[in-house]
Order: sequence, then C-alpha cells, then structure tokens
Amino acid sequence: MIIVTGGAGFIGSCMVRTLNDAGIEDIIIVDNIASTDKWLNMRNKKYIKYVHKDAFLAELPSYEGVEAIIHLGAQSSTTEKNFDYLWKNNFEYTKILWNYCAEKQISFIYASSAATYGDGAEGFDDRMDIDNLLPLNGYGYSKQLFDLWVKHQAKIFPKQHVGLKFFNVYGPNEYFKGNMASMVYHGYKQIQETGSIKLFKSYNSKYENGKQLRDFVYVKDICNVIFWMLRHPQISDTFNVGTGKAQSFKDMAEAIFRVLGMVPNIVYIDMPGKLKEKYQYYTKADMQKLRDAGYDIPFADLEMGVEDYVCNYLKMNFKIY
Repeated sequence: MIIVTGGAGFIGSCMVRTLNDAGIEDIIIVDNIASTDKWLNMRNKKYIKYVHKDAFLAELPSYEGVEAIIHLGAQSSTTEKNFDYLWKNNFEYTKILWNYCAEKQISFIYASSAATYGDGAEGFDDRMDIDNLLPLNGYGYSKQLFDLWVKHQAKIFPKQHVGLKFFNVYGPNEYFKGNMASMVYHGYKQIQETGSIKLFKSYNSKYENGKQLRDFVYVKDICNVIFWMLRHPQISDTFNVGTGKAQSFKDMAEAIFRVLGMVPNIVYIDMPGKLKEKYQYYTKADMQKLRDAGYDIPFADLEMGVEDYVCNYLKMNFKIY
C-alpha cells in the first residue's frame, strides 16, 4: 500500500494517476478538500480510501502493509503570512511522517522546494551546504527547516528518504490553485477572456520586461521522478527537480499563442508592491546530482509541455489528468 498526502491536489493527483497507470491501486489519499473542487481530481482515480489530513495521523498506526509514503501535502502558498500554521503543517507534520517511516523502515519521499534557495545568490545546486540558504518567504523557510532537521537532528532514518526540490511546476489538475496556479494556466485563461496575456514588468535593470527567467518543469516529469525513486529504494538524498534550463515568461506566453495558432499579444503590467522586494528574477535547477544517481529519463522542454497541457487538457474543457 502507498500513501499519497496531498493526493487530491495538483502534483498529488497526478502522482496517483502515475501509480494507477502502473497498475497500482492500493493507495490511500490524504488531503483537505473542504469546499474546493479538488474532489474532481479524484473522480477518475483508483484508490482504497480518502482520509482528511487532520484524522490521518491518528489512523496511521492502524494501517498494515504500508510500503511508502509520498508526502506532497503542504501549505504551498508563498504569500502565506501565518508562520505558526506553516510551522505546524509543513514542518511538524512532516517530522511525524518521517519518524513513522523510520520506525517501519519504509520509503519516505517528500516535497522540499526550490523556494529554499531564496534569491538564488548562492546558486541552485543541490550539492551545496544547505545551512547557507536564505529563503525569501515563510513557505520556503518552513521547507528549509525540515531539510535542516533531517541534516542535523534526525535520529533515525527511513529505509529510503528522498527530498525533492521542485522548481516551477505547471500542468493539468492545478485549476483550483487560484493565484498560485502556473502562468500557463492563467495565460490560457487570459487569452480566452481578452485575447492577450498579462506579464509583470521587470524592476531589475538586468532583465527586460517578460525576460524574467524560470526553470519551468512539467508535472508529468515530476511524477516520473517520484515513481523512479520508488523503483530505486537504495537511493536516499535531496534532489533538484527541474529541467536544468531557464526560460522566460515571454517564452512561455509565446508558446501558448503558438499552440493556439495566434499572433502573440502580451501586455506588461505593474507588479504588486508586496512582491517587488521578494521577487525571483532567475531560477535554474542544477540537475547533475539526479543524473549522477542514474535518472536518465528526458524532461519535456517548455514548448513540449505547453503543447501537451494546452491541447490535451486546457482546450478539452480543463480535462483532469
């Protein structure tokens, strides 16, 4: 049996799809759906049961035959101001799951974040000393705290422990995320509504408007990495998960227009003041560590990912993956 926390969410539901496609249906989904439409992400999946995240920890000791926990559930908003909530939900909750997997000697694969790298002044190399990283927001810091706990304070270790630092993920099943959904999602919706895409102006002289750079990684590639880790339980470490290529928001916008057969129409708008001081102008995952571990599956480039996402999901009335 495999437990997927956040299993009704964006990456989590895509991971359940990946498991189902591999013939795995012995799955428990843990999440907090509440009044959202995330239940739609579960409707076409095969699993044993759904458990609310607040009830899950009490039930966990009664489960038998758990082979792995894939922990993708978190408060992932980079604008969340309640740090006590981030601490409890992203740090303390993850420690409990770690200790359970260590006691049972099973695999624990969890989401860290590229947000731990802060402004990127120290680079985006997962081989560097994580003690020197300075995240820019509470979310990134809550993820950094767990990585530091593993390094300095963890006393017992699961059979396999893998932390994955996801970069800018986009793809199907993210429709419920509001402002935190990818610009591919928002860009497509803006085109349908106005015929144009709005991008933030640049406030850094090194970058032209729209030329802010991100490592955009397709969600299906994220799931491929997680599944590969499940199939290689001898590997334990923390890894970046991106494409290793930085592309601009303008590149992304133009890719959407190209897939739709339209002439690009990009409008540059002011960035909200609260974002200006904490805005990342560049991210690019160093992927050598994952490749050295043996992962040799190619990642979709931005153009390939956008085409699949737009043509097979967004244009199909936001089809669920």
